[in-house]
Amino acid sequence: MNRTLIIDGTAVYEVDEDCMLGRRREEDEKKIAEKNVYMEEYKKAMKRTE
Repeated sequence: MNRTLIIDGTAVYEVDEDCMLGRRREEDEKKIAEKNVYMEEYKKAMKRTE
């Protein structure tokens, strides 16, 4: 487990890098899925106009 300590003045933060990476992957996958939905709708709309 990778962890990083961030010291900012009197505040100390501990960041779990594995957790942050997992969250970022989930967000990226969600964005890709949304783009795919919009692309499919666009393709359907274009077929209707042809």
